[in-house]
Amino acid sequence: MPSLRGLLLGVVVTPALVLTACSHPQAPAVVANAAAPIPVLTVSEQVTPRDRVWDGTVQAVNRATLSAQTAGRVVELPFDVNDYVPKGAVVARFTDVEQGSAARAAAAQVRSAQAAYTDAEAQYSRIAQVYARKLVSKAQYDQTLAARDSARAALDAAQQNARAALQSQNYTVVRAPYAGIVTQRFVQIGEAVQPGQPLIAGISLNQLRVEAQVPQSDVDAIRKYARAWVVLDGGRKRIEAAKVIVFPYADPTTHTFTVRLELPPADTGLNPGEVVQVAFMIGSRPRLLVPDSALLQRGEITGVYVVRDGGITLRQVRLGARFGAQVEVISGLTAGETIARNPLQAVAWLVKQHRKSNDQGT
Repeated sequence: MPSLRGLLLGVVVTPALVLTACSHPQAPAVVANAAAPIPVLTVSEQVTPRDRVWDGTVQAVNRATLSAQTAGRVVELPFDVNDYVPKGAVVARFTDVEQGSAARAAAAQVRSAQAAYTDAEAQYSRIAQVYARKLVSKAQYDQTLAARDSARAALDAAQQNARAALQSQNYTVVRAPYAGIVTQRFVQIGEAVQPGQPLIAGISLNQLRVEAQVPQSDVDAIRKYARAWVVLDGGRKRIEAAKVIVFPYADPTTHTFTVRLELPPADTGLNPGEVVQVAFMIGSRPRLLVPDSALLQRGEITGVYVVRDGGITLRQVRLGARFGAQVEVISGLTAGETIARNPLQAVAWLVKQHRKSNDQGT
């Protein structure tokens, strides 16, 4: 009885039943005049992008270096390099003795100015009522009005100072503007910092982009079609760019243009700094495509099971570009031929037919 491995490798199982791995389109079917009850598909040409592949570098869209906005001594640094930081998390904390004192003094000034304004407003209201009955002079009325407005301005200034003092106190706590990874830390706990001094740097992995240098000869086509893909896993996976941006100037030294691909906000598995292949659409062409699941790979030989004249033959094919779950067949098949969707089902059917033939012979 033949083994499944023997049929997969195309070995001779009986003198009357031979499975060959050939590329000739006229190869005879293994079992003649018998319908093969397995899922099949008819191979046809499909219009696919014609692309040009260049290397690109993955970049993080959001990257920042957080700097001190007030003076102080570092008392807390919860995260180190390569740590993941949630959005809004505290990444650095300073002493706030001076800032707290200034905030409290400013708050006291606001209360004093508020009391002065309340008194001036009350004085103005009384004089205004008396002035309406012509019992005080216009000069006295103007004097109380000016005092009220001056008190109002002093209160506004005190409130502004209080907000500034409170903001300065808030600057002693540095928070992450977005979720990301710490890439560098510039200070240590206990170190005194001044406004403008770098504290910590990080990048976000939620939104990435790829930049590639392309020659001048391809720029017009790239602008025309504005479609590109990041090619991964040997072509088995493609991530289409959400947007393709061609920079409007060339490098005067290399005469190449920078093209930026904005990637969709998804888990791509890419990391900033990586070099990836980028396929830019520069036209279209028909290709003969078959599902990757219909291919049989044995060593360096790739084949498909062709269903023809009621029989099944394993035929060697040569492959080209990959498009997701489909792959281009350069030679070995022609449009209109029928192949098995699942090579293992084809082998199982062949084994069944061979057993039936042996039973009939005995």
